[in-house]
Amino acid sequence: MHPVVVLNVVGLTPRLLEQGAPNLNQVAETGFRATIDPVVPAVTCPVQATYLTGLPVRDHGIVANGWYHRNTAEIRFWLQSNHLMQGEKVWETARRRDPNYTCAKLFWWFNMYSTADWSVTPRPAYPADGRKIPDIYADPPDLRRDLVERLGAFPLFKFWGPGAGIESSRWIAAAAEHVIRSRRPTLTLVYLPHLDYDLQRYGPEGPVAVRALEEVDRVAAPLLSAAREAGAEIVVLSEYGLTPAVGHVSPNVELRQEGLLRVQENHVGELLDAGASRAFAVCDHQVAHVYVKNHADLFLVRSVLEVLPGVGEVLDREAQAGLGLDHARSGELVLLAQPGYWFSYPYWLDPEMAPDFARCVDIHRKPGYDPAELFLDPARPRRMKVRIAMRLLQKQLGMRYLLDVISLDPAAVRGTHGLRSDRPEEGPVLLSSSPEGATDRIQATKIKDLIFQIHG
Repeated sequence: MHPVVVLNVVGLTPRLLEQGAPNLNQVAETGFRATIDPVVPAVTCPVQATYLTGLPVRDHGIVANGWYHRNTAEIRFWLQSNHLMQGEKVWETARRRDPNYTCAKLFWWFNMYSTADWSVTPRPAYPADGRKIPDIYADPPDLRRDLVERLGAFPLFKFWGPGAGIESSRWIAAAAEHVIRSRRPTLTLVYLPHLDYDLQRYGPEGPVAVRALEEVDRVAAPLLSAAREAGAEIVVLSEYGLTPAVGHVSPNVELRQEGLLRVQENHVGELLDAGASRAFAVCDHQVAHVYVKNHADLFLVRSVLEVLPGVGEVLDREAQAGLGLDHARSGELVLLAQPGYWFSYPYWLDPEMAPDFARCVDIHRKPGYDPAELFLDPARPRRMKVRIAMRLLQKQLGMRYLLDVISLDPAAVRGTHGLRSDRPEEGPVLLSSSPEGATDRIQATKIKDLIFQIHG
């Protein structure tokens, strides 16, 4: 099989490509460019799972970046076990055809305990004293040593949070370049997240978006050269396009005011008590899964939520089937936002009762996605500098510390995603160096098949 490198440049769209990106645009000069018809939710984990399995959400089971686990009564985001993704992945299908087929899966999600030959994913270390130390998980383990010795520690705090920037994508691209040169995989999957940060912070249009595009294009150049030197065909694709954010919706606040959502109060503040609640929403960009304990409450919950400004549709199980979302992990109801709106996770009525982690970058403890983690609290800029300096000093001294510097105000977010765009130029895009399978538009469920066509 002909080797293939798949470069996932999150947030890339046909419109953005018109603004520059000579290195990325060059990929299609010998092949083709197509728009992608994405799945819903058009968010990272469901889209990647669809690309890798060729299946809709109802079959691979990744219904969002996080969901409610009914058996443990827990909301869990950004889990990493590959066992959660149902269906045969592209490299597993390929191995049935060619036992010598190899795959390197670099920073795509659900990358722990994968059947890929080489896997690398963010995995910080948490010492017993409460600190968080940047690190990665890699399999085989010697790959971690190889990459860290060569590139230094993975810049975790540049991967997400208010410090997120080009440094993390540069590290990932350098790691991928090394793996391509030293391991020679048949298929290399690479994830470059940089565009996602500033497009959420500042919106998908304007000079900041163009600058972010230029940065990721420069970072991709050595990786693209390594792929060509290895004789590989190249596929550049994205998961979604971002649209300007005009407002947010807080469904959990409404559910709580109606007495449907319950909290537990303790020394860290108020905690959403999912197992005791009659209904709550797991918010993830422009889509929210609403879990309703008793069928008798469905009409009430729907009537509370469907009238909220910014809510576009409320999908029951039958309507979810029309989008391929009818999986057991999905909520009894699914909310789709109106264009430009997105769903914020907070459930407290008084900011003073927000849990301590609400003001931190804490992707695993929050019961929903929080794009406000990309911003320092704008209401207290001077105080933030002093607070950060003190927290870093505590860290250096080996003390426990709480980096509580994140705003509780979601109004700062300027870009969002999760829905299918009516304008193909604002949606995800695919560039291929090979003419095999050339088309103007491709469904997300056909990406797996296209990779096989390009392999030859």
